[in-house]
Amino acid sequence: MSKVIIEFKDVYKSFNGLLVHNGINLSILEGEIMSLLGGSGSGKSVMLKELIGLIRPDKGDIIVFGKNVTQMKENELFQLREHIGLLFQGAALFDSLTVSQNIAYPLREHLHLTEKEIQERVDEKLKLVGLSGIGSKMPAELSGGMKKRVGLARAIATEPDIILYDEPTTGLDPMTAQRINELILELQRKLGVTTIVVTHDLHCVRMVSDRIAMLHEGKIVMVGTWEELAASGIQTVKDFISGTICD
Repeated sequence: MSKVIIEFKDVYKSFNGLLVHNGINLSILEGEIMSLLGGSGSGKSVMLKELIGLIRPDKGDIIVFGKNVTQMKENELFQLREHIGLLFQGAALFDSLTVSQNIAYPLREHLHLTEKEIQERVDEKLKLVGLSGIGSKMPAELSGGMKKRVGLARAIATEPDIILYDEPTTGLDPMTAQRINELILELQRKLGVTTIVVTHDLHCVRMVSDRIAMLHEGKIVMVGTWEELAASGIQTVKDFISGTICD
């Protein structure tokens, strides 16, 4: 049986008096793909930021690798982030750096590698996301889908144990979105990582998820497989699925 590698315990968070998390409880197993599903403003992306210590919850605990993130000092958070890769919603590439320099950035920040080792790692990750040979290009020369894949190559450059995806298919055409979904599955199989996908894209959820956590009004209202969510009698879940699918 897989062990719990990430756990949110009774987490609360407010911004300017607006309650975003109202007692979040969620356990994520080692090696699984967990999708966080919910409408805009439901607090999905906030959970990722809490997980890596960019945002501190007002109350509650977040346990990663057996340690409480909410009690970590900055140097401990820095060490934790070495084991976590994050694909930002807009890829968040540095415009002034080449593709290779973007991917090399976390390697130089976190690992003690020679320039030769860094370049080998960069080339390897570009190949893994299907973009061999574009290392000298600038972000402005890339399509939206290519930027996402470069961002993904950077996210896995340090060979993390956990990969976080923040809206990985938003703004992409259907074919490119499908390629990103396939990459999520491929990387999980090849690297054996624990994966969290934040999305409201139901096609992505159906394709990649082992389990899904549905957020509504600051709480997790259901956790289960896609089949379990689709058959759910919970009105909130039914409304979200029926209101989003356009058959």
